[in-house]
Amino acid sequence: MPTAAVAYLLLVAVASTVSFVTYGFDKRRAASGGRRVPERTLHVLALCGGWPGALLGQRQFRHKTQKVWFRAVFWATVAVHVAVVAVAVYLLAGR
Repeated sequence: MPTAAVAYLLLVAVASTVSFVTYGFDKRRAASGGRRVPERTLHVLALCGGWPGALLGQRQFRHKTQKVWFRAVFWATVAVHVAVVAVAVYLLAGR
């Protein structure tokens, strides 16, 4: 497996773990009335490759699943991430 692919998979694994933990942390804060994680932060984590962990966190913690606007932006960030990766793979494969 090429080095770029390994690096990308490592990035996704780390970002997904951070995203998952952040969703759990934010859910706990939401329940206790503490200071929350900004939605923008959750979206940036998803955009940077943490969307699989974010999706798992949403489902595991039942967090941010009812907010239609949040979910729309979330899926838009997933689409942008996938598109950027697809373009990068296309450009690297053309070498």
